[in-house]
Amino acid sequence: MLKLLKYLKPFTLMVVFILIFAFFQAMADLNLPNIMSDIINYGIQKNGIVNSVPDALRKTEYEKLSLFLTDDNKKIIDANYLLVDKDSASKEDYDKYVKTYSVLENEPIYVLNTADKDIINTLDSIMSKAIMSVSGINKMVEEKGVQGVLQSFSQQGDQSQAPSPQMQAIMGQIDPNADIFTIISQLMKAMPSDQIEKMRDTIDDQMKGVPESLLSQATAPYITEEYKALGMDMNKYQQDYILKRGGFMLLIAVGSMCCTILISFLSSQTAMAFGRDVGRALFSHVETFSLGEFDKIGTASLITRNTNDVTQVQNVLMMIFRMMITAPMMAVGGIIMAVAKARSLSWLIIVVIIVLLAVIITFATIAIPYFKKMQGFIDKINLIVREKLIGIRVIRAFNRDEYESDRFDKANTDLFKNAVRINRIMAIIMPIMMLIMNGTSLSILWFSAHKINDGTMQIGDMIAFTQYMMQIMMSFMMLTMMFIMVPRAQVSATRINEVFNIKPEIKDADNVMTLPDTKNGNVTLEFKDVVFSYPGAENPALKNISFKSKSGETTAIIGSTGSGKSTLVNLIPRFYDIQSGSIEIDGINIKNITQEDLRCEIGFVPQKATLFSGTITENLQYGKQDATIDEVSKASEIAQAMDFIKEKEEGFDTFISQGGTNISGGQKQRLSIARALVRRPDIYIFDDSFSALDFKTDAKLRAALKDQVKDAMLIIVAQRVSTVMDADRIIVLEGGEMVGMGTHKELLENCPTYKEIVLSQLSEEEIA
Repeated sequence: MLKLLKYLKPFTLMVVFILIFAFFQAMADLNLPNIMSDIINYGIQKNGIVNSVPDALRKTEYEKLSLFLTDDNKKIIDANYLLVDKDSASKEDYDKYVKTYSVLENEPIYVLNTADKDIINTLDSIMSKAIMSVSGINKMVEEKGVQGVLQSFSQQGDQSQAPSPQMQAIMGQIDPNADIFTIISQLMKAMPSDQIEKMRDTIDDQMKGVPESLLSQATAPYITEEYKALGMDMNKYQQDYILKRGGFMLLIAVGSMCCTILISFLSSQTAMAFGRDVGRALFSHVETFSLGEFDKIGTASLITRNTNDVTQVQNVLMMIFRMMITAPMMAVGGIIMAVAKARSLSWLIIVVIIVLLAVIITFATIAIPYFKKMQGFIDKINLIVREKLIGIRVIRAFNRDEYESDRFDKANTDLFKNAVRINRIMAIIMPIMMLIMNGTSLSILWFSAHKINDGTMQIGDMIAFTQYMMQIMMSFMMLTMMFIMVPRAQVSATRINEVFNIKPEIKDADNVMTLPDTKNGNVTLEFKDVVFSYPGAENPALKNISFKSKSGETTAIIGSTGSGKSTLVNLIPRFYDIQSGSIEIDGINIKNITQEDLRCEIGFVPQKATLFSGTITENLQYGKQDATIDEVSKASEIAQAMDFIKEKEEGFDTFISQGGTNISGGQKQRLSIARALVRRPDIYIFDDSFSALDFKTDAKLRAALKDQVKDAMLIIVAQRVSTVMDADRIIVLEGGEMVGMGTHKELLENCPTYKEIVLSQLSEEEIA
């Protein structure tokens, strides 16, 4: 199949665009679950709060958090938060902030004044620990009271150690009804710096094992309450976040849809153009074949290869562009994103991929042999259908309709059974894939539920992980479909390449010669010791054939059936090439003349008259497209075809059906002769072309030919003695050899074979 990809070269730019759009589609689809996860984790569960960095803080809350910050951390916080109050802020800034934070009317606030992501990440780590410390103390106050908190605080996290005498003295002077954080502030001022550092280290150690996402989730209630205290509308805040992320999600979905449409459009355009070019190249290559190459493959098979096989490759190429490019990106990207969302469940990905690969390999192993057989069965059907349609007269004449129907039924049944087997495999694989998908979803829910209950996983991450797993599995399903379809296309591609790999035996020489302008009637044709054998034949079909013919002469060829008459005349236009000897026109070997120039010199009328669908005029102009109606009419008169043409209502515009089935055999033969006459060549070849004519028409036609084409050379193959007896030269063939050559009288005297033929057709009186 790779050999055929060279026909994609003109569409390289389109393929590049397909790759680009496929990449963007994959990236868009991979981001959708992540955005959905954010909407659930932050928009729904955390009221739109994304991290532990509040947009604003009351000054009092800021002072509480500062208790648990190092001096370096305080500097970072101070550098990125702006203090806003009635006295220091400009009227414009004050009015702007007071609309959002109504508490500003009563107390100063700190407002975040940076949007730098790196700084936000740094602040997130700092603020989350401080917020958790403040939240933890508030919770302890509710559970243990102020005295219990002070007892724990004075022990710096070590329950076995009693407060120092100095600390007990300080605590004795503190008002137990004061605010807990005011008390802690007074205690910390009296505490040695090493004790404060130890306390902060203890807090850090307690938070190290908590994932950042869960740490952020734990700080959300505190920030929510702070936003409410600031006077913010939390419903609107949450709604704004969901609408913003939802809108972004919708935009990405629309972008993915646009990429999908563009990929489909470009894939169809590229694949169809590829199929067109391959079909055109295949047909053009077949046109260069000699009759021997046609015999090797068979007409029916060539038709299948140029239609069905090209279509198979074309369809698979389109599916590759649509799915096989995107599927690996989705699979790899899905694995990366899924592991990032839930590393602890990554073992599920490994298990699912192993199961999927096992299913794919199993079914591919079973299905591929059936796909390989498919094209052979189609070949067989085309062969039988073609034979039946072409030979319908013979079939009906011998009452073999039932036999032919049985032949077709057998071939059709073989194709049917093969297709049913393939469809059964496809019918089984889909439920298995769905079972794996549903089982995977259930497994994710089961294991994720425990982690969510333990607080080590968020609901949004579970949903995102599930969606990524579905994307991974869908990618593998698409690859499965491709693995099933590609083998059949590979078989078709191999069959197409078999045709391309056939090198025509008959081709123009490297240094061709040009025939002189011989329209003056000085053409010569000479056979010199010609020997010819059909491919694979044991004995030559023609041996040692030598003769010479000139313009104005008629050379007739006669002999028994199978003696090589048609073979001899088929050598002149190089339908076959000889093994030894030479055939020369005007002293030039025909192998040194281009096939086009050679055949322009010849007007050929085959043994079996062949007409094409179209009008009579179109058929007669087949050899000379610019022929005038006068030339067509004159050729028809010489060929004795004018009488029946005039009888037609539409005359020369009468439509001829395919193969000329709407006219008689004699009429087809006369139109074939007229077609050759329209061309006005130097050499006329009539391969038993008068056999379908009655004696009267035959005589009239030969008389007209003798008068109208007297400057041309006539080569006539005939079975009738009456057709050849007036020829200037009669060649008698028997068993592929010349057993006599001369005039009618000369051959009667010295050629027993010719005399035997004559006596079989004419009486002694007629001969005399």
